[in-house]
Amino acid sequence: MSEVLVVAEHRGGELRDVSFEAITAGQELASGLGASLAVVAIGKDSKGFANELNCNDVDTVYWVPEGENFNHDIYHRSIVSLASERDLVGIVIPHSVNGLDYAPAVASTLDTPIVTDVTGIATNDGVVLTRERYGSKVETDIVVTDGVPVVTIRSTEWVKANSSDSATVREFPVDIETSTVTVEKFVDVMDGDIDISQADILISIGRGIAEEENLSLIQELAEVMDATLSASRPIVDNGWLPDSRQVGQSGKIVTPDVYLAIGISGAVQHVAGMKGSDTIIAINTDPNAPIFDIADYGIVDDLFEVVPSLISQFE
Repeated sequence: MSEVLVVAEHRGGELRDVSFEAITAGQELASGLGASLAVVAIGKDSKGFANELNCNDVDTVYWVPEGENFNHDIYHRSIVSLASERDLVGIVIPHSVNGLDYAPAVASTLDTPIVTDVTGIATNDGVVLTRERYGSKVETDIVVTDGVPVVTIRSTEWVKANSSDSATVREFPVDIETSTVTVEKFVDVMDGDIDISQADILISIGRGIAEEENLSLIQELAEVMDATLSASRPIVDNGWLPDSRQVGQSGKIVTPDVYLAIGISGAVQHVAGMKGSDTIIAINTDPNAPIFDIADYGIVDDLFEVVPSLISQFE
């Protein structure tokens, strides 16, 4: 039977959420093509991830016990080896730093199409892949009618797959021989700053705060709300907050329980990084600001009037 293959991603001994989002995307593709669904975890600890990846509609979980850390050659050769033994009709990979490292090599070796940063998958006289263009202002559909499409999916666009225990779990040994890539070490680039992608409550600020001196007001609100402070790109470009606090297409993708956007208009690049939040609240003086199009709750008022009132209430 033909098979859709999803490649799981892990870091620091833990599976990343995008692995389970990729499984959901793979479910959609496999269902449309009438194929079975398989997931592969690669690395020396991959066997330990097998039970977690045993999700609804997954037929097979492969684990490849090669490589202590992420390695281009190992991922590339493992996926190509699976493709040579299985009747693959699609390969789904996270659109991440790691995924973008090996996905083009896989597509090149298999001589098959690759479509990156995909936000939607359908099947209609081929595999229809939706992606954004022109700074997310336009959505386009790319139809793949030949070959095994290699698809990298954008995180937070699909819900996470639910766990199950119906899949077959099997080792897939790969003869790596000598790798041309050597991983010396991993360096944490956070510089001790907090990881906003892990926050439950985010307060994000934009141009509306006007001056750096006004940051202290927002920081006070963050303290009384037990929230984490983040920002849109202009704040980071001005040097008011570090790069690690930026939300958006060129920053971090975040999915907190609550996202409070203060003085943010809602440019498409920013929205792409936070639209997966459970509850979005926006404060802006402009009733026509695009941020209100996706907000669950909106306050059309001066943030310098609203924020002190919020601080008083939370205190």
